[in-house]
Amino acid sequence: MAERKSTRCDAVVLAAGAGRRFAEQSGGRKLLAPFEGRPLVAGALDAAFAAPARRVLLVTDGDAELAKVARDQAQALGRADDLDIVVATDAAEGMGASLRAAARALPTDCDAAFVFLGDMPRVPLGLARDLAQALVPGVDAVAPCFSGRRGHPVLFGKVCFPALRNLGGDLGAREVLAALDERLALVESGDAGVLFDVDRPGDLTR
Repeated sequence: MAERKSTRCDAVVLAAGAGRRFAEQSGGRKLLAPFEGRPLVAGALDAAFAAPARRVLLVTDGDAELAKVARDQAQALGRADDLDIVVATDAAEGMGASLRAAARALPTDCDAAFVFLGDMPRVPLGLARDLAQALVPGVDAVAPCFSGRRGHPVLFGKVCFPALRNLGGDLGAREVLAALDERLALVESGDAGVLFDVDRPGDLTR
């Protein structure tokens, strides 16, 4: 599916994870921890709102403070009406449950969906457009790579949605992507932000 004006894309930010290792070491909620002067999740939201997407779906476990941070940021960007908060009631099951909730919440007319991770604050803002341009006939999903390592976000074509709606556990979409084989396109990125994530408090200053 080539990117064109009629292509209807939406963006998802996964922010429902418990961040247990982070919380055990810091006592706080990872995605609300300060990173470069803002809550950690702000970077992922910036990248999602910069994507060629109609709406941004933030998937949470029901955290009201996290939802408020997202709404305030959307308001500041002039995109208040383009944000949806999706609560993954079974988020404790793992990332698969969060992705499942996101996929089931996508509009029925959605052709492709970007999936951003809330703990990855340095995704370059223009990357999503490069991914969209690579979603051509014969390609079902697109991901960036840096120095030979696949990163995030991932752009999933509509053909992947049924598999995403049936995910479970903590593996995320790894098996979905592996099954695509040559139908997964990789876009080389010169920015290590496609790999950088925050797992422990020390990563906030790395």
